[in-house]
Amino acid sequence: MKINIVGTSASGKSTFGKQLAEKIGVPFFEMDAIFWEPNWTEPPDEVFFKRLEAVTTQPNWVLDGNYTRTIPIKWQNIDTVIWLDFSFSRTLYQSLSRAINRSYTKKELWPNTGNRESFKKMFSADSVVLWCIRNYSKNKKKYVSVMHDPTYAHIQFVRLTTPTQAADYLRQC
Repeated sequence: MKINIVGTSASGKSTFGKQLAEKIGVPFFEMDAIFWEPNWTEPPDEVFFKRLEAVTTQPNWVLDGNYTRTIPIKWQNIDTVIWLDFSFSRTLYQSLSRAINRSYTKKELWPNTGNRESFKKMFSADSVVLWCIRNYSKNKKKYVSVMHDPTYAHIQFVRLTTPTQAADYLRQC
């Protein structure tokens, strides 16, 4: 089973993905952990794509994350894409709450990167909250489009629009 959990930032992709992977007994991978290098450095795509291919060539996995440019890699032999399409207000609230919590705790986001949220970053041009606001509608349009694109007819798309639907989905696995 190969599953990609998608949705806008702070929609709960990692939490849902970890729970699903545990429930079905397959490894879980977080795309941000695959992508980000120390000091918020972005790797060249060739490096990022090699890391992603190392994950997606495994027989079974759950992978969270969007990164549109990786669709040809991660969706090549995938079974299912689960889209957490929660409301804008809920997603924005989650984004803001998470950013505040992470800024306060200074917890490292991905092992061995030293990358941490900060109040300064939360109010900068690189803010995850600002990214959520700017990209929420774009993501919604993108996933509605790809769900109906014949290129991806081999993929089962599951669109979950509320946390209750997500919880029900996990219970049924």
